[in-house]
Amino acid sequence: MKKTMTQEQRYRMMIETPIPKLIPKLAVPTIISMLITAVYNMADTFFVSQIGTSASGAVGIIASLMFMIQAIGFTFGMGSGNYISRSLGDQNGEEAGKAAATAFFSVFVIGILILVFGMMFREPLVYLLGATPTIAPYAMEYMRYILYAAPFMLCSFVMNNILRSQGIALYAMFGIAAGGILNMILDPVLIFVFDMGIAGAAVATMFSQMISFCILLGQCNIRKDSIKIRLSNFTPTPRMYGIILHAGLPSLCRQGMMSASSVVLNLAAGPYGDAAIAAMSIVGRFMMFINSGLIGFGQGFQPTCGFNYGARRYDRVLESFWFCLKVATVVLTVLGTISFAFARPIITLFRKEDMEVIRIGSRALRFQLATMPIQGWIIMCNMLTQSVGYGFRASLVAMGRQGLFLIPALLILPPALGVLGVQAAQPIADVCTFFLATVIVVPVLRDFRKKAEKKEEEM
Repeated sequence: MKKTMTQEQRYRMMIETPIPKLIPKLAVPTIISMLITAVYNMADTFFVSQIGTSASGAVGIIASLMFMIQAIGFTFGMGSGNYISRSLGDQNGEEAGKAAATAFFSVFVIGILILVFGMMFREPLVYLLGATPTIAPYAMEYMRYILYAAPFMLCSFVMNNILRSQGIALYAMFGIAAGGILNMILDPVLIFVFDMGIAGAAVATMFSQMISFCILLGQCNIRKDSIKIRLSNFTPTPRMYGIILHAGLPSLCRQGMMSASSVVLNLAAGPYGDAAIAAMSIVGRFMMFINSGLIGFGQGFQPTCGFNYGARRYDRVLESFWFCLKVATVVLTVLGTISFAFARPIITLFRKEDMEVIRIGSRALRFQLATMPIQGWIIMCNMLTQSVGYGFRASLVAMGRQGLFLIPALLILPPALGVLGVQAAQPIADVCTFFLATVIVVPVLRDFRKKAEKKEEEM
């Protein structure tokens, strides 16, 4: 049986292990959990798409709500996680425990509020999210169970990041993976065997989120080498919330803008019928699958970056950034090229009965895959600035791809170009964000290089 590490041993590991060895060690469990999450999201879309085009469109509508929930969860999870990494790098375990408890209990309360108010305004909410009259009944049924799961989803996001921030992502993987596998098993059983239709997919998601919550809570509170989530550490002070929200602001911007742009995308695609909404929903889920591996790899970078920044090892911060960027660019280029060649069969797999979904979706997918090689730079720049506490600059990068550029593109291009404008909006936003990230991050990299050189001279 593997002996658990003390916090001192983990500290030494994070600041002394060679970067090419450390980051994959931390990233692999997160990559697996992210891929499993992406696979069961695609499984939801696949099985629901067999019901019909309107049902498939409903998944895209409720995805906007789930992005909102994720935005809150990632804000508190990433915000507390980054502070935990820096606190442990500075060998301050007490502050790390306060951040963990404050984030956990805060999102649980927020989840209850989302459940209550979401159920009260369910019908107007689905139309606000972009549903058409034919999609709305499916969307309302799906939404009911997603709202029931909201408190558990939020807490799971926080606990996942708490574990990752300590360099023990393997424990987090068990909870995420168990929930994802359960969801994939329950989807076809509840949808087809028990004839629950789209409600079956939502119930499967709800149960999987509850199981993940239980496992993650056990990992946090039972493992000896993990920070415990204790009510006694709950510190709802302006200072603590300021620290968490400042560090988590980029996640709020990224996920919040993703939710807002998803709503705008649904509204922009709506005039072209349920097929357009369904097609863009399928493309979105597939692109999330491709990007999930990159995000998982980057989340192996974040605790490394946070620990070493807290320990003032700027040389290792820079080394880890360039290592991750090189790996990400190569992998995304290969995956993007292969997927580009099979774009039409990929869309056909989800909705082979509807030629309009295939036509719209395959072209939109090719457009987005064409910008895959630059995604590594965008995401790694965002994660670097967020991990070292440069919240505003990280927020600008995060907002660029999903909001500052995408929303205007969706408002301007479809009226001028029709459905082509809907398909081309995301890749245009990606190119603009690439240049924005470059302008923001290059000075940060130069500053770290100067600090690293100065420290080396002093030694």
